[in-house]
Amino acid sequence: MEKNLLPVLILREMVLFPSRELRIEFDTMEDKQLLSLIESCYQGTMLVVTPVDFLETHFELGELPFLGVEAKLKLKMEMPNGKTRIILEGLERRSVLGYHVEDEITMAEVSFFSEEEIDPKEESAYARSLLKQLHRYIKQVPYISNAILSEVTDTLPLSKLTDLVADMLPTTFSRKLDYLNEVNPVERVKMLRNDMSQDIKVFELEQAIDEKVEKELAESQKEFVLREKLQVIKKELGESNDKDDEINTLKQRVNALKCPPKVKQRLKLELRRYEMASPNSPEVGIIRDYVDWLLSLPWSYQTRDVSSLPEVKRILDSTHYGLEKVKDRILEYLAVKQNTDHSKSPILCLVGPPGVGKTSLAMSIAKSLGRRATKMSVGGIHDEAEILGHRRTYVGASPGRIIQGMRRVKTTNPVFIIDEIDKMTKDIKGDPASALLEVLDPEQNMSFADHYIEEEYDLSKVMFIATANYIEQIPLELLDRLELITISSYTEYEKLDIARNYLIPRALSEHGLTEIEVQFEEAAILSLIRFYTREAGVRELERVIASILRKIVKHFLLDKTIASCLVTSSLVEEYLGPKKYSYTPFGGDILPMEVTTYQGNGTLILTGSLGKVMQESAQIAFSYVKSKAQELGIPIEFMEKSDVHIHVPEGAVVKDGPSAGIALTTALISLFLDQKVSKTIAMTGEMTLRGRILPIGGLKEKVIGAHRSGIKEIYLPKANQNDLEEIPDDVKKDLVFHLVDHYQEIYRSLFASKKKKQEKRKELLTYR
Repeated sequence: MEKNLLPVLILREMVLFPSRELRIEFDTMEDKQLLSLIESCYQGTMLVVTPVDFLETHFELGELPFLGVEAKLKLKMEMPNGKTRIILEGLERRSVLGYHVEDEITMAEVSFFSEEEIDPKEESAYARSLLKQLHRYIKQVPYISNAILSEVTDTLPLSKLTDLVADMLPTTFSRKLDYLNEVNPVERVKMLRNDMSQDIKVFELEQAIDEKVEKELAESQKEFVLREKLQVIKKELGESNDKDDEINTLKQRVNALKCPPKVKQRLKLELRRYEMASPNSPEVGIIRDYVDWLLSLPWSYQTRDVSSLPEVKRILDSTHYGLEKVKDRILEYLAVKQNTDHSKSPILCLVGPPGVGKTSLAMSIAKSLGRRATKMSVGGIHDEAEILGHRRTYVGASPGRIIQGMRRVKTTNPVFIIDEIDKMTKDIKGDPASALLEVLDPEQNMSFADHYIEEEYDLSKVMFIATANYIEQIPLELLDRLELITISSYTEYEKLDIARNYLIPRALSEHGLTEIEVQFEEAAILSLIRFYTREAGVRELERVIASILRKIVKHFLLDKTIASCLVTSSLVEEYLGPKKYSYTPFGGDILPMEVTTYQGNGTLILTGSLGKVMQESAQIAFSYVKSKAQELGIPIEFMEKSDVHIHVPEGAVVKDGPSAGIALTTALISLFLDQKVSKTIAMTGEMTLRGRILPIGGLKEKVIGAHRSGIKEIYLPKANQNDLEEIPDDVKKDLVFHLVDHYQEIYRSLFASKKKKQEKRKELLTYR
């Protein structure tokens, strides 16, 4: 495949076809210099590209199209008004392999298209078919000149003929871009024939409408004359107001609005009510607000998705570290959509601890797809009217947050982010989670009904992305409709990479600094991670980096002799003070327990802000130990005459969940047998009354937290064995994992062997 380098000329709202000429005027110095350079250094040859968004003033290289037209500068004239007029001659379509900037000029590496050969007879047949349709089109549609026939008759090859017709056909800018981007001339013939056929049908329909209008004009003329006279009378009496002008403007907007017929009919009905209502009626304001809402909603406009999968991946990689599962899911969606052209948007739910980048990742997904984004937080919402809107009969009624978001974003296919979906509550005002069912169900949301709008609104093109911290707190009825993607907390070295490649460069830019002025040692970054932050994500890490940079900026301004700064571990301690934490659990933390006993009547006392589930786990552990007291070697009389108090420190922090079941059981057995358990041992798992150990969630975070706390051995449910693959190798190599199905396995490992040693020792002492 032959490659070539060509300078790039960007055209806005104009399309240059091969074998056609285009006259353009330039008035900016930048464009004039580019033309002069092309003329002098490149023999007037260039690549002409036309971006889809012609309103954009500045284009990133990745936003430029990957197809253009090689063109020749045929004529260049300097005009008296200071403008430069040129004539470009299109030569051939070129495929763009990539863009780069060279001496402040955008250059494109292009290759030639190898068009499929068409049988001469087939080519001739397609050409005659197109010309026949063109003759019919010119004959029936009056706003195109028949002079086009003199240029296209007997024109071959077919690719040249289709480009000539596409250039001359009166159509929209976007449709001309479609003609240009279609490299197969046979497909272009089909497109042109279809478009001309549609235009003929539209014109025939217009003629039929005109005849009908002329027939009805006589009947409406009387009403028109009377209304005009009424307007004059009102002016003479001083009763004229701006309402009539406003109604006329609204009618024009309604007629121009592209929306379903039912909505347009509803708008016309409301306008008639508004027109007939008295200016002093309270209904006037309600009707006017309702009409404004219907007119301002996006009913048909949608943005075009980015079609280049590598470009989508590049944007996602540039904003977020790792998260390969999420990125792969977005690429899969785009690939299927391109392959079928009718793929439904997925309902994703990003689940993970605070600060791992769920919301910002959702915004980056929108950017990578080329879609607009809107966001609503449902945390703390307890009124379903926040989702479904209020009835118009209520004073101060308004649509729900879904419709409000669609109005803000002004497109029918945005990325809609629903934040904190696990923090909704329900009360006497309704259940907002149930209200979201219709929104998040692909089978129902094509006819979403807001109580205020009262007309069906299509949400099927919207990509909904929800975020949550805890899967367990997501309402079950919603959970079934969500595709869950777990975003785990970051390890120490993942945070190091994120800080080095994302957080520090962004913070330097925000503080007006460069990487030459301020550099961070790796040891300093690790010190920030280990001793000054304690989190699953990187939010607090970003704050402490910003805090250091603020102090550096202050020192630069106070002492002009300082030109650069190297951030070391000692400088971190000087700026941020003594170390706050002895370790950083990176998304997990160990939960120490205290157990004591004293004379009583067998009562179990629980303290430490334990949730309902954790209290039940403690009761199960206590009952299990009682039921197995004889097997465990615990005197049952001792348990019945003693009260047991379990306390989990940091009493102000609420703790809940079933994962502490085996740890609570171990703590009780350790107490009753008076046998210590090594502080380097940790355990997690839910336990049943029969001693079976059930799997738990969030294993990666818990293991990393244990590792950072100095734990050496961990007892885990055997059902979680596959989850160990997600744990980083640098963590696994320092730990010993015991996978267990039943609590008896833990008992034999921790207590039974010690008990035998103690009994043997007693026998030896007695013998001596």
